[in-house]
Amino acid sequence: MNADASSSRSAAQPYEPLVLDQNAIDAAGKSLDEGAVTPSYGPWRDDVVKLLNDALATELVCVLRYKRHYFTANGVESPAIAEEFLVHANEESAHADRIAERIVQLGGEPDFAPTHLLERSHAAYDESTDLQAMVRANLVAERIAVETYRQMIALIGDKDPTTRRMLEDILSDEEEHADELKDWLGH
Repeated sequence: MNADASSSRSAAQPYEPLVLDQNAIDAAGKSLDEGAVTPSYGPWRDDVVKLLNDALATELVCVLRYKRHYFTANGVESPAIAEEFLVHANEESAHADRIAERIVQLGGEPDFAPTHLLERSHAAYDESTDLQAMVRANLVAERIAVETYRQMIALIGDKDPTTRRMLEDILSDEEEHADELKDWLGH
């Protein structure tokens, strides 16, 4: 690095050495019954588990909505669109599995109780019988999922990088679903 680059870096941001926090490392060696959850997760673990349980409910409601639409879609264009509904249902189910696994890793309990799913879900269930209404309802749900995952990612930030990365992966899938559904509108 030349002298000009070095001096501009130090003027913009003072140099701080990259040093690990030995106290945090020592604390991680204790409380072995917590598994991967170390004290550095701080007070946010319960909040993250709640966010994830709400996301789990949303994914499960989406699976049920997509499955219903898959089995009840009818019309000339319905076989191709119904097949897409099934693909999305399976992908939403995989999201639910990942979220439930992460909840357990964080020491929480995934809430699969059917009586609470609609209360906690960000997206609605839909019983449309018209194919375009089905596509529209699923597009609305995907857009809601995109927004809620974006907000969760922002809220979690650096507090839980593993959960944030998982949510970023799921968000990418949800954005893809929304784009695919948008393409089906008007067909």
